[in-house]
Amino acid sequence: MNSMHQATDINQTVAQDHQADQRQVPQSLRQSVEQSLTQYFNELDGQQTSALYNLFMQQVEAPLFECVMQHTQDNQSKAAAILGLNRGTLRKKLKQYDLL
Repeated sequence: MNSMHQATDINQTVAQDHQADQRQVPQSLRQSVEQSLTQYFNELDGQQTSALYNLFMQQVEAPLFECVMQHTQDNQSKAAAILGLNRGTLRKKLKQYDLL
């Protein structure tokens, strides 16, 4: 193998290792949100959007409540404490997203 091919192979290996390292580093919640919103705006491709706040909250709240309820094994008092909500507000939100 000549040195040109060896250098290419080494560069490919380093690039693959770098990509693997990036996949193993967990993103923060903020980074995940920023990445998703950037992708959302890119996919709009110049189209206008409105009521983004409501859309975002619906898309984020439902899985948040679902995951917290799973984590607490459907214990609403524990879930409310984790979320920093009172139990009545949690029940209202669970009903809103058909999770109760």
